[in-house]
Amino acid sequence: MASSSRVARTGRPVTRVRRHLPTSPWLFAAPGLLITGVFVLHPFVSTLINAFTDRRTLIPGRFVGLANFRELLHDDMFWTGLRNSTLYVVGVVPALVLLPLLLALLVQKNIPGITFFRSAFYTPVVASIVVVGLIWVWLLDERGLVNALLEAIGVGRVGFLSDQWLLLLSAMAVTVWRGLGYYMIIYLAALANVPRELHEAAQVDGAGAVRRFFTVTVPAVRSTMVLVAALSSVSAFKVFSEVYLMAGPDGGPAGEDTTLVMLVQRTGTGLTGRVGYASAISVVVFVVTVVLMLLVLRADRKEEA
Repeated sequence: MASSSRVARTGRPVTRVRRHLPTSPWLFAAPGLLITGVFVLHPFVSTLINAFTDRRTLIPGRFVGLANFRELLHDDMFWTGLRNSTLYVVGVVPALVLLPLLLALLVQKNIPGITFFRSAFYTPVVASIVVVGLIWVWLLDERGLVNALLEAIGVGRVGFLSDQWLLLLSAMAVTVWRGLGYYMIIYLAALANVPRELHEAAQVDGAGAVRRFFTVTVPAVRSTMVLVAALSSVSAFKVFSEVYLMAGPDGGPAGEDTTLVMLVQRTGTGLTGRVGYASAISVVVFVVTVVLMLLVLRADRKEEA
């Protein structure tokens, strides 16, 4: 009624203009930006700055330039960690690219009881890494279940957790086992978008299951395989929990199974931790992971070309 009377007095309708504050979008984004700035950007910048200082846990430190990086070149433990992290990528990534795809092909069929198997395969992903690590330590210990079975069949006990290379391979196996369900879900989403007509056409042409896998399935999910390769490469190079739980804080026999992230934790923590030196190792880890992702993307582009 008020608006009609106002129209009657002035002879023209009244338009209400709503003012949109230019800061409104930023208010919605502020919580996320704040969390990112405090827990991501600030630690990242602090690590870069500390890498060029001799800072310790309780001592601010001073600028030393590239001294920390020059020291890395002569640090045998750094090269041991770099070797183990690189071997971890080589051993884990191919398995995590191929095995989850095969697993996804098995569980994508709608048959009775398949939901149980999908849940079972995904259970290690949501399980606590500490619990998983302790379970595998108990299984692979010299007096554990696996060695008891090996001894029962006459093979003898195997030092899964005392031998340098067997310990590293055991940790790789745990990483692959935990990652199967996660990457299986990613592949299931990709396989759902593969046209069924392609498989039917290939089957009509006489292609068997193996040939259809290489000529239809793999090309259709190639972009997903690149994504899985990139994610698993970064995750494998930054491995910490599996090796730490199975090898202990010292990194196995004589520290020979130490990874780069374990070296960062060991060097930069404690009351006398060398924060500056640990930050330099962290910068190296960051650079290598970026290079790994670029190499994977470049290989994908070459294949497309």
